[in-house]
Amino acid sequence: MARADAGGQRKARRNRRRSVLVLSAVGIGLAATGVLVVAFTGGGGSPPTLADHVAPATTGAPPTTTTGPPPTTTDPGALPQTSALPTTTSPVFVANMAALWDGVSTGVPQMAVPAFFPEAAYVQLKAIPGAQSDFTGRLEAEYEEDVSAAHQLLGSRAPMAKLIGVDVDSAYAHWVPIGTCYNDVGYFEVPYSRVVYSVNGQVSSFGIASMISWRGEWYIVHLGAILRLGSGGEVDDPRPGPGTPTYSSTC
Repeated sequence: MARADAGGQRKARRNRRRSVLVLSAVGIGLAATGVLVVAFTGGGGSPPTLADHVAPATTGAPPTTTTGPPPTTTDPGALPQTSALPTTTSPVFVANMAALWDGVSTGVPQMAVPAFFPEAAYVQLKAIPGAQSDFTGRLEAEYEEDVSAAHQLLGSRAPMAKLIGVDVDSAYAHWVPIGTCYNDVGYFEVPYSRVVYSVNGQVSSFGIASMISWRGEWYIVHLGAILRLGSGGEVDDPRPGPGTPTYSSTC
């Protein structure tokens, strides 16, 4: 998933509608079952036209704005891709972002695996030799390192840190067509969303470098970075305050 802007410089932030996910004031916490109860609200205002941000697919069905399929016990990666544009209000997305935060806050990367792109889907998507070994040996390993790095960012404050929400700018979602970047399957991608959290009332955030769609759901494919600076985990753009999602064209 190479980013077109190889220098890593991001384009100017744009004032566009965002879907802001907010934790409910009621029921926040980690239940005995380990399930984080989350509620979400959408941002106000009228969204930009999706056609401004979506490149048409060169083959297959064109992208649509329909929601994804309901949750299923079947591994989604074992099923074929759809052209559904993901939302940030689906039960799957809610659960996945809760799992991401569980991994970051506890420092146990395996807890964050549900938020990561499914292995079987990656094998379907990539037109490269050894896609499965690339997934486990590179992508998944980098993701777990990045979750650990985000936990280290919290440091001794981790037990007090609470997830506020995940800020996803739906206007930045764009369709990546078949044949681009060694892909056999098209998908939506959204860059540089923000994980927003608080520690003792102080709000901070860090980025999700890239999420891509599978069957109408967002999954993280790069957490800390797409083009990495070296070995070890990275945290994307940590800063005080909620920050702002930014746009960049990606594969």
